[in-house]
Amino acid sequence: MAALTVGGCGAGDARGLGAAPTSSQPTLTGGSASSSPRAAADAWHKWGLTPLPATPKPPVDKPVKLSATGTVPVFTHIPTSQKVVFITVDDGQEKDPRFIQMMRDLKVPITMFLTNDAIKSDYAYFKPLQAMGDHIQNHTLHHPVMNTLPPARQKEEVCGNQKILTQQYGTAPLLFRPPYGAYNLNTRIAVGECGPRAIVWWRESMQIKNMQYQEPDKKLRPGDIILTHFRGPKELKGAGMTEMFRNLLERIQEQGFAVARLEDYIQPPAGR
Repeated sequence: MAALTVGGCGAGDARGLGAAPTSSQPTLTGGSASSSPRAAADAWHKWGLTPLPATPKPPVDKPVKLSATGTVPVFTHIPTSQKVVFITVDDGQEKDPRFIQMMRDLKVPITMFLTNDAIKSDYAYFKPLQAMGDHIQNHTLHHPVMNTLPPARQKEEVCGNQKILTQQYGTAPLLFRPPYGAYNLNTRIAVGECGPRAIVWWRESMQIKNMQYQEPDKKLRPGDIILTHFRGPKELKGAGMTEMFRNLLERIQEQGFAVARLEDYIQPPAGR
């Protein structure tokens, strides 16, 4: 696959990206270097699930290379022929300890786009997920509709959250997601000035039991980015975070996809 360099004013508003880890063999999602296939399968069965297909090794030469300068790109998927999808989890309002245990058991990679208003009551909740290798990315301070704000306010939302997330979790976010998916050119300028180097959209969103699809055939495609949220019974009509996530994994498994880590398919700018 040819490398795709993303960045600069000519970058499109819905371009894909792609590639990365280092193990030489595919890994059973839900397994680890120290766990046997049987132990991994038992962990999935504990949550009433069948293991997902093995996660393939991404190309060593990452096909997506972000630029350190220029207007940030916007992408909705990773252009890859590998049968993988990427799970992103937004906001951070619900902090269910059972979800932490679920992720420890299943070892499914996720990317977190966190909003300070939602997480400030318990920044520590997300640190075990970060310790598992799950990246924390920027989702604004207060979750506004960004394209309704003047440029200065948009910059406050992005830069303010960038500073807090960097202080709390020790790593500056590389990616940004606008609340409600709403953005304009001023959003892209603010994001670039505050530190993240790309805006991440999505192709599917998980509800309680089923996914909403943008494509009329209602099918996952290789490289799709899936949106879900840290939500609890109040938002999920009595269901819990782990139940919703189990339903999400079932929908992915039914279509024969593995789950890969989004950041493993993106080459950050030099020095990041």
